[in-house]
Amino acid sequence: MKFIIESDINFYSNFYMLMKNIFYSLLLMLIIFSGVSCTDKSFLEETVTSDLDRETIFSDSAYTEGFLTDIYRSIGFDVALNRFKPPWPKTIQAGGLQTMCDELEFRVISDITTDVLFVTGSVNPVSVSNDVFKTCYENIRKVNIFFENVDNSPLSASLRTKYKAEARFLRAWYYFILVKHYGGVPLIGDVVYDKDDEMKTERDTYEDCIDYIVKETQMAARDLTSVKPRGRYNGRIGKGACYAFISRVKLYAASPLFNGSDFGSDAPGFKPELIRYLDYKKERWKEAMDWADSVRNTGLYYVHVNNTPVPGEGFYEKMFPSTFTYDKKGNGVDYYAGTILEHKKAESNERENLFQPPSRNSGGGGYPYQEFVDMFPMRNGKAITDPASGYDPNNPYANRDPRFKNSVLCDLDSVAAFISQQVQRVQISIYLDRDNNNKPATKDGFGTGTPTGYYPNKMVHRLVDGGNGFTYQSQSMPLLRYEEILLNYAEAANEWYASPNKDIYDCLTKIREAAGIAPGTDGLYGLKTGMTQEEMREAIHLERRIELALEGHRFFDVRRWMIADKTDNQMMHGMKITRNTDKTNPAYDKVEVRKHVFRKAMYLWPIPNSEVSKAPDKMLQNPYY
Repeated sequence: MKFIIESDINFYSNFYMLMKNIFYSLLLMLIIFSGVSCTDKSFLEETVTSDLDRETIFSDSAYTEGFLTDIYRSIGFDVALNRFKPPWPKTIQAGGLQTMCDELEFRVISDITTDVLFVTGSVNPVSVSNDVFKTCYENIRKVNIFFENVDNSPLSASLRTKYKAEARFLRAWYYFILVKHYGGVPLIGDVVYDKDDEMKTERDTYEDCIDYIVKETQMAARDLTSVKPRGRYNGRIGKGACYAFISRVKLYAASPLFNGSDFGSDAPGFKPELIRYLDYKKERWKEAMDWADSVRNTGLYYVHVNNTPVPGEGFYEKMFPSTFTYDKKGNGVDYYAGTILEHKKAESNERENLFQPPSRNSGGGGYPYQEFVDMFPMRNGKAITDPASGYDPNNPYANRDPRFKNSVLCDLDSVAAFISQQVQRVQISIYLDRDNNNKPATKDGFGTGTPTGYYPNKMVHRLVDGGNGFTYQSQSMPLLRYEEILLNYAEAANEWYASPNKDIYDCLTKIREAAGIAPGTDGLYGLKTGMTQEEMREAIHLERRIELALEGHRFFDVRRWMIADKTDNQMMHGMKITRNTDKTNPAYDKVEVRKHVFRKAMYLWPIPNSEVSKAPDKMLQNPYY
């Protein structure tokens, strides 16, 4: 069976025309999917592709289910690691949110992509990507069509209730993607706009959007019977996903940018209530804390820990598709015990092709900065700047937090290679050869393959060759993880209680234990005892940065914390390594790579000019653009 990843539907690129024409485009080519009854395959696998009208779709239960399943298909588009690659027929790779913050350096290509615009401080309403408006409102409209027609389908009453709840969640999900990027957006309710209808273009307030998203998700949770769907419904929405999603929404709403800041108040003619609450309420932190706690109280999610045969093995394992297996003693091992929601994708080598070096015919998804490398502590949990950490600048990658080598590929590390009909691990050389006029030893070398001296390695299968199609594995990507929930709880509780307690410490130590960090004699996995609220806040920020790296969080985290003017407004660095031809006697030199430029406006995305121009008096542009 073939899995369709990219949409074959060609919609108009702006919101006004999109909402008038999507119905006709949808009728020309609708991709229908059906579920499968095994946990290691995507329920999105294709079975039928047809040109169908609404009456046909909703007169058949399989087509009706397929229509809903199609709405799932874009659920992770905003955090896609190759989100900003040029459109087909170009095949060149480019990055995503990870290359528009302080995680990875973007790939220089001939196209001017949105990540480049943000890094260079030149983003503007004319050139910014329209993918958020386009994709989200496409899917919101599909949900509304589903609601309008599903009661006429032959589905059983119980399935109609379940599927409507899933659709309600998905609509809220797409709205929150919009809100994360822009602040308040037009809420269109259940209305299905057709070709000649007058469109709603006026933005709703941030508060109204958050209230709507939370209310809709609560309604979805009420009608879902399963907390964590399995079997045929593995990958679909359950109560647990609803609780976790509200936890995220509430955490954002409680954060400094949105919780009563002065952002936008000095922008002439702008209404700040479109992008934030006008008042500060500490209780918003408690709401975020309580919703995170509701996920913990289900008792169905936990942090997968496996520190054999090497420390942090569990961190690698939990990044991959839903797996339930047995260890040598016959005990059940649920590698995906902490996965709450993921973007289901089929088997391929897409991620490996994006992240692995040129020697594997790969590359382009970004290159880790030295600042990204330096954030990882030592295996004892102490920062590399701590004199007690044991860090050796002449051997900088030894004895680090095991998440480091599961996130970053360094000089002389190994990658998968399909050779002689089998997968092998081969060493890569990034260093410059001092015996050969300091030229790169291979095409993977510094300045040739990578501008920073590193390649990304997170979510990369150890036995998948990015340049060979015989080693495919699932490319599913986590969207909601239990580790995020623990971090949500810790962050909100620290702000609510204003004094770190044992529960907050426990959230971080559970994550660090699973990471493979040594517990130490105090059992705190390198955390400082008796931290103040500010110290704990910094510890939580760091743990989010490490644990959730490259998963689409960092870009938005530094904005909601209002620290992007520092993190995204500095010179970024790489590491130039020089060795002898025999790979001995390494020298490490930190080098400048790129100056990131941040403007105040960039705390939010600009609304694409194509949307604003349709109704400039209603679709107000975000401040400072």
